[in-house]
Amino acid sequence: MIKVVLDAMGGDNSPKEVIKGAAKALKESSEVSIILAGPKEVIESEEAYGECDKDRISILDAKEVISLDESPVMAIKKKKDSSIVKGMKLIKEGQADAFVSAGSSGAILAGGQLIVGRIKGVDRPPLATLIPTEKGVSLLIDAGANVDARPEWLLQFARMGSVYMEHVCKVKDPVVKLVNIGLEEEKGNALLKETLPLIKKLKNLNFGGYIEAREIPKGDSADVIVCDAFTGNVILKFYEGLGSTFLHIVKSGLMKDTRSKIGALLIKPALKEALKAFDASEYGGAPLLGCRGLVVKCHGNSTASEISTAILQCESFVKLGINDKISEMLEADKLCLDTDVRQEQKDEQ
Repeated sequence: MIKVVLDAMGGDNSPKEVIKGAAKALKESSEVSIILAGPKEVIESEEAYGECDKDRISILDAKEVISLDESPVMAIKKKKDSSIVKGMKLIKEGQADAFVSAGSSGAILAGGQLIVGRIKGVDRPPLATLIPTEKGVSLLIDAGANVDARPEWLLQFARMGSVYMEHVCKVKDPVVKLVNIGLEEEKGNALLKETLPLIKKLKNLNFGGYIEAREIPKGDSADVIVCDAFTGNVILKFYEGLGSTFLHIVKSGLMKDTRSKIGALLIKPALKEALKAFDASEYGGAPLLGCRGLVVKCHGNSTASEISTAILQCESFVKLGINDKISEMLEADKLCLDTDVRQEQKDEQ
């Protein structure tokens, strides 16, 4: 049984949609148990809680809530009775396998590093987000955890992203690319120019060079898109804004006059199916890869469907032993790079 701690008070639609998501996940999987973290009386008062399988759901009473306007690190240190802090402590103590929340991104990222901690060999856990493309989905990593980065961190992001796409998303030999302003090797900032020769040395990594932002939505050249979190978050937010703007323009055009409305009725089924690919609930949450236990960040306005998908996502992640696979690959990369460095030093002598 995979134990998932769910932050009942995280997100714009908590606790109602979060608890509904828990109930939905329990119905869809018999191998998951859920611990709802939050004020006990609030959770028990929700109608959806009464629909949950009581043999597989429990409550972790947490009276405090970390709000979006609080300093993440200070909140993690001071609010010991919050749903995020108490929930993550269960992961640290080995009493649960995963933590899911749609709450404060900063607090979740800070808690993941300060409370849950990193697995051996990981310098900085990155946020990995699946983004829709014309061909399916690609993994954007880092999408928000480390706004500044070092070459060795990008190498680890590339490796962790590759492991995740291959084993969780079932993409065979995923293509990994670095985000840059051009495809030529001489282009880019100092970070990219230092990273390129190092990433080329990694064995069993299908590295495909650079990718420009305009190529990302096509989805035909990269499965894993690697960058620092500043760049990644800009890409992600632009994606979200462009998607909502496009939908608004399409809807306005279809409702313009009588002829347009008749046409809208005819194309509605096909349009609905096409736009389904841009539904966030289809992909669940974004895992903070490299933590000793799984930490998953859901979108702030997540519905029950997205919460449920994120919970089931945790089941797959834990069963597949993703953390063990990441540790093994990072150790192999370290040995590979160390060997190259020693050889270069020998050649210089």
